[in-house]
Amino acid sequence: MNHYRKSLLLVLTVVFVLTLMTFSAVGQDKWKIGIMTTTVTQNEEEYRAAQHVLAKYGPEHIIHMTFPDKFMDEQETSIANLVSMASDPDLKGLVICQAVPGTAPGIDAVKEFRDDLFIFIGQPQEDPPVISARGDIVMQMDEMGMGVGIPTQAKNLGAKVLVHYSFPRHMSYPLLSGRRELMKETCARLGLEFVDATSPDPTGDAGTTGSQQFILEDVPRMVEKYGKDTCFFSTNCSQQIPLISAVVATGALYAQPCCPSPYHGFPSALGMEIPEDKMGDLQYAIDEITKIMAEKGMTGRTSTWPVPVAMMFIEAGTEYVKDWIDGKFTEKVNIPLLKEKFFEYSGVDAKLTQLEEGGVKYDNYYGILVDHITF
Repeated sequence: MNHYRKSLLLVLTVVFVLTLMTFSAVGQDKWKIGIMTTTVTQNEEEYRAAQHVLAKYGPEHIIHMTFPDKFMDEQETSIANLVSMASDPDLKGLVICQAVPGTAPGIDAVKEFRDDLFIFIGQPQEDPPVISARGDIVMQMDEMGMGVGIPTQAKNLGAKVLVHYSFPRHMSYPLLSGRRELMKETCARLGLEFVDATSPDPTGDAGTTGSQQFILEDVPRMVEKYGKDTCFFSTNCSQQIPLISAVVATGALYAQPCCPSPYHGFPSALGMEIPEDKMGDLQYAIDEITKIMAEKGMTGRTSTWPVPVAMMFIEAGTEYVKDWIDGKFTEKVNIPLLKEKFFEYSGVDAKLTQLEEGGVKYDNYYGILVDHITF
């Protein structure tokens, strides 16, 4: 009888432990991360990165929504989409990239009923004091670092002139306007002529199509005026495809897209068709771009960063947030771990620099720089 009791106790103990483990596993597995990106029209790679994460983890763990194309005029839609994701009780974190205007009020609306979420923000377009107060980690390219890097790379490509396309909305952002001023100073130091050119805003009356058409028509005019050793840069994502197309057609120079990446602008501008089994294969994309540039007599005249930073923010950022959800770290700003996630995604080291602006340092806001590759 005593032996029977011991056996029964052992069985009940095992069942109890297994039940606890099952409940624990179910609890750990009941998580979701919301990813908010721009549309394919505004920047395809961010949208594709979110879709890649969705395919990896499935809709039971990932919610993907987008900002409207005309996000400046439709901020209520942006806010509604963020609130919609946060309304799911299983949601534990948000990854937002690009964080276009409307993100800050959207997060404010979310925090009215959800203050427990990890919020990872990439490529913000609202002022640092505004956005850093609303995100747990804020990441963007080191815009000020690129103020030196872009003219330097243009010089390396053989440029004599650097044309900077933008519009008043972008120039109202302190980081972008500050970068432009640093680009001017660097051009002067390197002996490059700096041309400050204004293009239509894609969110304005002309829309994306009108803005892209302007670039296609204006680049040949600039090349005719300044010569082929003119390097072109635009601050806007939707302008990169026509800009690369026009640069290749005129034989001009191109140091990098606004969001430097082999995927940003190059495949569409060059008519590349990436096979399904090569999607996400960076080296394949780089090799194909290099081959096409050689065929078009453009070897050594275009370049970019070797990794798609916006995609890295989304994919590596999601993994970072997931680790936090899983309890692998508690401090939300863990730079060594973040760099580790970036390296796992890209295979290259990234330089992270804490943002300091107007004498203020932001503990959760970092810029990133990666070296160029020339096709």
